[in-house]
Amino acid sequence: MRNRSFRKHQITVNRYGIRRMACSLLLCFTLQVTAQDAKLVGTVIGSSPSVNYGTGQQTTTVNTCEDAFDGRLDTFFASWERNYTWAGLDLGQPCVITRVGWSPRNDSYGPGRVRLGVFEGANREDFMDALPLYIITQNGTIGKMSYADVNCSRGFRYVRYVGPADARCNVAELEFYGHEGAGDDSRLYQLTNLPTVSIHTENGVIPYDKEHQIVSQLTVISDGTHLVSEPGTIRERGNYSRNFPKKPYRIKFDKKQLMPGAAGKAKKWTLINNYGDKTLMRNLLAFELSRRMGMPYTPYGQAVDVLLNGEYKGGYQLCDQVQVHKYRVDIEEMTPQDNSGTALTGGYLIEVDAYADQEKSWFNSNKGNPVTIKSPSEDSITSQQKQYIRNHFNKMENRWTDYLDTNTFLRHFLVGELSGNTDTYWSLFMYKHRDNDTLYTGPVWDFDIAFDNDNRTYPVNNKTDFVYRSGGSCAGNMRNFVDNIVVRNAAARAQLVELWDEARQGGLTEENIVAYIDSMEADLQQSQQLNFIRWPIMNQSVHMNPRTWGSYTAEVQNVRRFMKERLRWMDRKLNYTYVPPSSVMAQHVDFSQPYTVWTLGGVSCGSDLDVLPPGIYIVRQGAASRKVVK
Repeated sequence: MRNRSFRKHQITVNRYGIRRMACSLLLCFTLQVTAQDAKLVGTVIGSSPSVNYGTGQQTTTVNTCEDAFDGRLDTFFASWERNYTWAGLDLGQPCVITRVGWSPRNDSYGPGRVRLGVFEGANREDFMDALPLYIITQNGTIGKMSYADVNCSRGFRYVRYVGPADARCNVAELEFYGHEGAGDDSRLYQLTNLPTVSIHTENGVIPYDKEHQIVSQLTVISDGTHLVSEPGTIRERGNYSRNFPKKPYRIKFDKKQLMPGAAGKAKKWTLINNYGDKTLMRNLLAFELSRRMGMPYTPYGQAVDVLLNGEYKGGYQLCDQVQVHKYRVDIEEMTPQDNSGTALTGGYLIEVDAYADQEKSWFNSNKGNPVTIKSPSEDSITSQQKQYIRNHFNKMENRWTDYLDTNTFLRHFLVGELSGNTDTYWSLFMYKHRDNDTLYTGPVWDFDIAFDNDNRTYPVNNKTDFVYRSGGSCAGNMRNFVDNIVVRNAAARAQLVELWDEARQGGLTEENIVAYIDSMEADLQQSQQLNFIRWPIMNQSVHMNPRTWGSYTAEVQNVRRFMKERLRWMDRKLNYTYVPPSSVMAQHVDFSQPYTVWTLGGVSCGSDLDVLPPGIYIVRQGAASRKVVK
């Protein structure tokens, strides 16, 4: 069993008593606890082998997990493996843990080696059903025990301390306090104010690629009382993001589950790592822009803290898996029998994808755009289905005015440009319903280098043209495809302005966006502090970072500044004059007095509304403006 082997030795009460009296600090604390919440004893369990620092070799007799429970602060446990190692107790029966204690190894690195260490309780010997009890957020103090109250009402037979990453668990002493009892789930511990996602894998196997699904117990704790803990699997996910030390994951429950705040139950969910996004909010902010831009489907997203086999992994984004699903891409799910007639026409979920050639089910369009077929899946798609969607995509490229839904395409375009996303056409989802020739665009996805976080395009707002034409990454020949719509087609350009006006009048304002950023910054405060202890990259340039801003506050302020400037930039680029709704409604136009008429895109139409064709116009009279529908 990888990183799961453990030793058992009975530590008697007498031995504890003798060692406890030898340590005045421990005795002092013992006198303060009640008889009900006494120090718990049991059989020592934990990772083996350990390391003998004197020889640099593996050992089963030196620095073992027993040394973490011997009542002495001058001995310590140090595991051979550097990660996912632990020391704990088999209490023999369930106990509600009310307090934990720890002391670091007495060496120069000791105080920091316990920070981000995690205490867990379980009722299975393999800890597959473990729940978190406490995470250490500060350095320890050599020669002194530190203590923390535990806010979890469930009783556990097995308890343990899991060392932080790359620490060999180094700890001098551990203590657990509590009382006998099965307890209940009325109080559950979360690492921060955000939901905690805790994953335990069979035999301690760590996900290592996108293909092999590791059997797991998947646990999500939210609101301090709500618990989802069900069997499932975990694997890595993503393309370039898999190269980061903080890995992205795809989790899949055996049965559909509802995540905190999600629209509906599903089996598959993603954990987005957001490694290069030091605000940890860019994807969530983009999803908010998608909702405000009126996209038919915006993926669910929730900031969370993640534990894997008891080790803290950082702040992540729990998110929908983009898939055919009632609450996601709501189209018909095809079967291998759907090979002719109306059944062959859908539904299809595809992705214009720069990494398509790394997939099994993909094609290059006639105009040189790589397309991955997401649904039907690579395991079930038939040759007839693959040929149909390939032909239909080629037909759409040639005659997009007939086969492309410009409403969703242009809304998606506006989200990409408003966020300054250089990856908008590096990866683009599209879908098709059954018995409907139209290809729709969406959902939006992948914004970790948006909002001025790409050194190739920073500062985005200094550019005079759209991002996709000014350094943005485009798969295949997508830049020319987009040009055909938003540059060369007058009707599409006019529709773009109308959609922009709809969003601006519907609440897409500087005040509202800044308020949303402010709220996310507040929600993420506790989690980001832990994340950047685990990943100390705040002053490092990682991924595509154009600058290092030096603090979380400064990173968020950069996004806040960008959005303020970007709204005004988009108004200018679209020749659009923003008139606040309250200002429009308050003003009265006296048509007996001189006035001028303008399109929503800022084009002058003269001074006589009567001679203009039906439409929506801005009428200006003096300093006042009013939107008029003719």
